[in-house]
Amino acid sequence: MDGFLVATAVSFAVIFVAELGDKSQLMALTFATRFKPLPVLIGITVATAVVHLVSVGVGYGLGATLPTGWISLVAAIAFLAFGAWTLRGDKLTDDEKTKAERSTGSAILAVGGAFFLAELGDKTMLATITLATQYGWFGTWLGSTVGMVAADALAILVGRLLGRHLPEKAIKYGAAALFVIFGVWLLIEAIIELNK
Repeated sequence: MDGFLVATAVSFAVIFVAELGDKSQLMALTFATRFKPLPVLIGITVATAVVHLVSVGVGYGLGATLPTGWISLVAAIAFLAFGAWTLRGDKLTDDEKTKAERSTGSAILAVGGAFFLAELGDKTMLATITLATQYGWFGTWLGSTVGMVAADALAILVGRLLGRHLPEKAIKYGAAALFVIFGVWLLIEAIIELNK
């Protein structure tokens, strides 16, 4: 039990700190200005749990890493597309807007998919792989998942507070810019990784 607690505590602390200021925390802030907090948090939690489960499996069982260069390239293209989509915008009727505000399924899928792609090959995934080589898989998985969700929950809170005070156009352009920044960031990571 002591090993489990140590693995959980160390993983929580390392991933929480690594996530502060990370692109996925900025994504959480961005999504929080567009969707209700609960679907955003659910999407983040599911994506994080899955990615970190893969991470501990790789770190604990295989001791190898995923081909992060190609994953980063696919994620970069997706984020650039998200940026263009956000900038283009969609026109909703009042009825569609009411349904969208009540609906949480699409927000969970959008956030979960974006986070899943962003986290593959990210520093928190690599940190989780590294931690899993030194500690038990379950404690590492639990601590890293909770640490990341806690850091992103802070971003959601900040995003919701900012979103109430920003005009819709500022949110639209800001979100599009952040998605493009994430896309370029991932593209640079992919180029560096693929040229090694």
